[in-house]
Amino acid sequence: MPHLTRPGKPTLYYAVDDHTDPWKDAPYLVLQHGFARSHRVWYSWIPYLSRYYKVVRPDLRGMGRSSADFDLQHDVNLDAYLEDFNALVDALGGGPVHYCGESLGGILGMPIAAEYPARVRTLTIVSSPVHLHGKDEKTSAYGHSSRAEALRKMGAHGWAAASNAGRRFAPDADPGMMKWMVDEMGESNVNVLIATYQFASTFEALPYLPRIKTPMLGIYPTNGPISGDEQIELLKSHVPHAQVIRLATRYHAINTIQPAACATALLHFAAQHDGIACHE
Repeated sequence: MPHLTRPGKPTLYYAVDDHTDPWKDAPYLVLQHGFARSHRVWYSWIPYLSRYYKVVRPDLRGMGRSSADFDLQHDVNLDAYLEDFNALVDALGGGPVHYCGESLGGILGMPIAAEYPARVRTLTIVSSPVHLHGKDEKTSAYGHSSRAEALRKMGAHGWAAASNAGRRFAPDADPGMMKWMVDEMGESNVNVLIATYQFASTFEALPYLPRIKTPMLGIYPTNGPISGDEQIELLKSHVPHAQVIRLATRYHAINTIQPAACATALLHFAAQHDGIACHE
């Protein structure tokens, strides 16, 4: 699988899933994961997408198989993430690409589309709030003074188990799926997670929204605990052309809970802008 290496920058890992016809120049579709996750969380989307698109699944800096060899105090910021995105698109031939991000991946997608409209064919965000001010910090500390303290005291695995139960997944969710997800998130570097959340919890996507002219789709739970009605109304009021789909669940991890609904919505949204007929 490819690694993107740059002098003085962290090495970025990305997976490519391509079952398109080899004689066709199929477009690229980038799937960007969220907090404490990796390219692996998209596994259930690949069968729906990779027949028509070259699907690229990068790991954010410091997560998954990407390197954590960078300054956590100074190199976890929007400029760094934008630089990583542009380096990836350059490696893929310059774009434009379709971009889909879940949670934090979608938060990053909003300034990416605003800053680089020529590089983003369509933007899809999944369960992504416009901001995480206050409320998320309190609900994700689990008895500790902050999420950072919770991560230090509980570890990535313990924090993931607490966070996934009740916020991301229903109490009666498949135990096997829950264990897999907690184990996946539990492999994360705690120091990277703390630095990443420090960025995410203070970042405000709102100023970028009016500048998004790229076709945009938002896929959300209904009355979700992280991306609820207030967040969706902010998005719709500042990006009037954005289409919004709300799925019949209140839990945050809709990309894992309802992969067919999410991936199919993304597939047909992207395809309508490419003139691709997604059936055979």
